[in-house]
Amino acid sequence: MELIAVQSRGGTAERHVHVAEAEKSNLRADAGKPSISVVGLGYVGAVSMACLADLGFRMMGVDVSREKVEAIRDGRSPIVEDRLGELLQSGVNEGLIDATQNLVAAVLETDVTFLSVGTPTSEDGSCDLTYVRQASRAIGQAIAMKSAYHVVVLRCSVPPGTTLDVVAVEIEKASGKKLGRDFGMCFNPEFLREGVAVADFFAPPKTVVGASDPRAAATVTGIYATIDKNVIFCSIEAAEMVKYADNVWHAAKVTFGNEIGRLCKSLGIDSHEVMNIFVRDTKLNLSPYYLKPGFAFGGSCLPKEVRAVGHLADELGVDMPLVKSLMPSNRTHIADAVRLLAPFRNKRVGFLGVTFKPGTDDLRESPTLSLMAAMLEGGATISAYDPNLDFGPMLQGQISYVRHAEPRQARLMDELESLVVEDAATLVDSCDVVVVSHATDAFRAAIEARRPDVHVLDLARLYKDIPEDRSYQGIAW
Repeated sequence: MELIAVQSRGGTAERHVHVAEAEKSNLRADAGKPSISVVGLGYVGAVSMACLADLGFRMMGVDVSREKVEAIRDGRSPIVEDRLGELLQSGVNEGLIDATQNLVAAVLETDVTFLSVGTPTSEDGSCDLTYVRQASRAIGQAIAMKSAYHVVVLRCSVPPGTTLDVVAVEIEKASGKKLGRDFGMCFNPEFLREGVAVADFFAPPKTVVGASDPRAAATVTGIYATIDKNVIFCSIEAAEMVKYADNVWHAAKVTFGNEIGRLCKSLGIDSHEVMNIFVRDTKLNLSPYYLKPGFAFGGSCLPKEVRAVGHLADELGVDMPLVKSLMPSNRTHIADAVRLLAPFRNKRVGFLGVTFKPGTDDLRESPTLSLMAAMLEGGATISAYDPNLDFGPMLQGQISYVRHAEPRQARLMDELESLVVEDAATLVDSCDVVVVSHATDAFRAAIEARRPDVHVLDLARLYKDIPEDRSYQGIAW
């Protein structure tokens, strides 16, 4: 754990020593580049410091561990990581790398501080922010003694809201200064894989920056200018959440691969042959497709085959908890839509889009039908419009299928034709709330032309930017 040594304002002797060393180092550093302190010399901090020194930045590392500090000052890596030792040695030889246990002195001597302390798991599963808070207070003590604008860059994995509600607040309290005016804050998640962290630093999959103000954003962008000219800017909270989304997705991928592997082994199938073919599909399997929040999945394939694989696993005695959780999670998403519509049970509710996705007349396991059935059962007055519905023999066959497969939707299937109106405008004009299941231009136009008192539940993300409209809400945004 990387607890931070906090230096009081009275400790000036060590500060003078480091200032002198900093002045010498500045002669060898690029004068146009900010000097950077890195708080926490674990995997992220040590790698960041070595790589940034290689790019010509003067670096000052900080850690409570004397052993780590001494290793860094000697040009030795405190951890096992490819190329890290040689980069640290080179940085020390060039006068670009130093280290100390004195956090306050390090911040006083630098322009930017990267905060990479440990965030272990608490007993209740939450993120323990003890070290983050300690470091933030010490950074605030240093900023109180500085007249220059200072940028603090958080690179720990933390819950959304931590940067502004914890780190910035602690710094303001300790410094008596104001975020955005006297100091800037950024959240800059790292995407470094242990073992190849140095290579990942110089060739990042993406560089994400959430900043408190343009000056802070420009500072961090300049630091990464030589390795990534396409920095992704977003809100600080989104940047914090991106890190969690990345790692949970990686965990899900590992778990999925292992569950498929266990099933394959029980069937005498080479799991690597299966998954080598699986990953070759970069149009669907390894792509942004299906990874945008929206409504529940449905159709003739996904629900049926998720259930089939779960049943097969049960027959073979193979435990597949991730796969078995998919259908309950999907039902939870539909239940969430029912919850969002609960205030409108006594209103007129219209549905734009009935089939399981746009561009098809397939009603099988459409999640919208589940939602419509729930509202009908709850006493709501409902109507619908879908340009793909043609109540001829082919569609009647599907209606019979749904009635048989989903008994709870039998009443809806009996009444469906009478509930469908002639066009989108008619539906919107006759309803108090409109549920949008398909993101089409025609439905977008109908929503934009609605009366001001008509509410919208968007299940399909009609707009890239969320409308600033109190009568509009999304299912997962």
